[in-house]
Amino acid sequence: MALLLVLAAIAVAPLTAQDFTYPHNAYPPQDEQIPGPNNDTASDGECCAKGGQRPVTDASFRDWLDYIQTWRREHLVRMGYDGSEYDRPELRWTQSSFVQPQMMIHDRFFYDAGGGYTVDRFLADLKARYGGIDSVLLWPTYPNLGVDDRNQFQMVRDLPGGIAGVKAMVDEFHRRGVRVLFPYNPWDRGTNPDPDPDWEALAKLMAAVGADGVNADTMEAVPPVFRAASDRTGHPIAFEPEDGANGDVDLAIAWNNLTWGYWKYPFEPMISKNKWLEPRHMVHVCDRWSRDKTDVLQAAFFNGVGVESWENIFGVWNPIEERDAEALRRVATLERAFAALLISPAWEPHTPVLQYGVFASKFPEPGKPGSGGATLWTFVNRNEFDVGGEQIRIAYTSGRRYYDFWRGLEVQPKIDGEEAVLSFPLAAHGYGAILETAALSSSEQAVLPEMHRLAARPLSSFSRNWRPLAQHITDIVATAPPQGTPEGMVRIPEGDFDFEVSGIEVEGGNDAGVDVQMPWEDAPRRSHQHPLHMKSFWMDREPVTNAQFKQFLDATHYHPADDHNFLKTWGDGNFPSGAAKQPVTWVSLEDARAYAKWAGKRLPHEWEWQYAAQGADGRAYPWGNAWDASAVLAPVTGQQMGAPPEVGNHPRGASPFGVLDLVGSVWQWTDEYADEHTRAAIVRGGSYYQPQGSIWYFPQAYRLDEHGKYLLMAPSLDRSGAIGFRCVMDL
Repeated sequence: MALLLVLAAIAVAPLTAQDFTYPHNAYPPQDEQIPGPNNDTASDGECCAKGGQRPVTDASFRDWLDYIQTWRREHLVRMGYDGSEYDRPELRWTQSSFVQPQMMIHDRFFYDAGGGYTVDRFLADLKARYGGIDSVLLWPTYPNLGVDDRNQFQMVRDLPGGIAGVKAMVDEFHRRGVRVLFPYNPWDRGTNPDPDPDWEALAKLMAAVGADGVNADTMEAVPPVFRAASDRTGHPIAFEPEDGANGDVDLAIAWNNLTWGYWKYPFEPMISKNKWLEPRHMVHVCDRWSRDKTDVLQAAFFNGVGVESWENIFGVWNPIEERDAEALRRVATLERAFAALLISPAWEPHTPVLQYGVFASKFPEPGKPGSGGATLWTFVNRNEFDVGGEQIRIAYTSGRRYYDFWRGLEVQPKIDGEEAVLSFPLAAHGYGAILETAALSSSEQAVLPEMHRLAARPLSSFSRNWRPLAQHITDIVATAPPQGTPEGMVRIPEGDFDFEVSGIEVEGGNDAGVDVQMPWEDAPRRSHQHPLHMKSFWMDREPVTNAQFKQFLDATHYHPADDHNFLKTWGDGNFPSGAAKQPVTWVSLEDARAYAKWAGKRLPHEWEWQYAAQGADGRAYPWGNAWDASAVLAPVTGQQMGAPPEVGNHPRGASPFGVLDLVGSVWQWTDEYADEHTRAAIVRGGSYYQPQGSIWYFPQAYRLDEHGKYLLMAPSLDRSGAIGFRCVMDL
């Protein structure tokens, strides 16, 4: 494998040493894309139209096509390209995997906390909204990864049912014709490593669960050592780097059968560099935070590639609204129907058309271009107005018929000498598809009336309104007041409190839908501020300890139905020797609530926790506004987190009311929020464990005006060695 990497580097090296030149206009690739042909009548892109815009001339198109074809021939030679990976039967599914959502494993349409995996419900929702999917990327890691020392592979093993349960779930997808991918996070270097190298650990895990592929998060290419490790298992999987095999790693398309496309969307569509180099390569165009998917869908349809239909973005719901969902249904229906044509090595993007702002790609039948095979043209109208009339001139052959598959009907050509002129309408920001053939196949005959049925309702009639999902907070039932002063608790006095806190999610900016929706807010948002009058209540001086939790178990014989990871560090029903005063961890939100109910207490609302930590003066830390390292345990930054610190050993960290271990001990459960797709808990106080090496690990929140949002799925996965809790009682 080391030799392969050296050879790959040698093969690629000339690309940076010598630029390809051509005597006419050059069209060098721009990251993952190649610009289209020059049009002297188009807008200059800065301010002003030049007047009389016309389509690209035949001469300009031929010059451009000659250039990019010549560039491709030379580039493939420089790469020493071998396309044999695309011939492998076990990997051919990638060539027709047009719609792939990245789906958080926590999505409530996929997993019911009371009933297990709900694959049918998840797929039925996508089928109803946008026509279904071909593959799915199941995501169990970031943003929760790094909350403790479990690595990315352990997060998969901790899913409900363990390896056997995950495999059964993957099999459910397979029975419904959907391929399954999992992520690989190369930046996960700070947690407890597996004994095997990553490529071996990943290959064995994917074989064990029966997965079909891996998406390589943040990577431009998956190295060949991963390909070899997967093949050795006898269960070969496909690899899909996130960043599109750019620049010096173009060679990797030889063994990376898929990529994501983070593309630019100029008025004149650009073409996929990877697909141009290897027509069988599948790209999933991704623009996850966009609210209008027109550019994504048109770029994909023009290039004959797929879409990353990503809505649950690490626990933030960014919906594909009705018009785009319906457009995706129709685009995907046609792409699936013509998958064999879309991999044509004779693909001709920007084939000449007759109207300005309309762009077409030509896909002749592989092996039969110009010799009687079928030909598909895909059209996109980049104008913001309808364009009708004559759209394209093509060479006429007697006996050929023409079908407008976007509208589901046959088109009668106007014969002009040796050419056929085709007229059909294209809606504003719309699509078109023309098939030339001697006779429709049985599958094409089935698709044509279906597209005619769909076309009866124009895309313009579907809503384009974007809206975040409403969230609700889980109720917390008040407790009975204690008799006297409850042991180990501090009375928090009544008072006015300006509650101000922000979520520390790495992504999402200030968009609506990020973080949570407090009870007084009309939508989820990152930052929250609200004046509150706090009634007096009691709060545990310290987090609940192992010894206290053992008393609960002895009294109730509590044992959760989902017991994976429950009190993971305990043995034989007891905590380790010397750990009595350590905060209890590896307890789920449900476990903590069970303890609190037994104790006559409850978990605190977040604002109660913050008021007890902050008082009324808005301080940044329980002890004041300046950071004091002596007030907390020095954080553990190695790959193993070890045991949490004993409670009560850092009195300098006390809050104004005398509450201890609020910051830098263990995260502490507070409120739970849910929307239609996601559940999450607010955890407070930060953690003594801080894995190093990546910004993508679960971020810390020592400051009292920051909180963590921890995605919830099932107790087996939710339990953590760095999350504990403390309780409150109503006065």
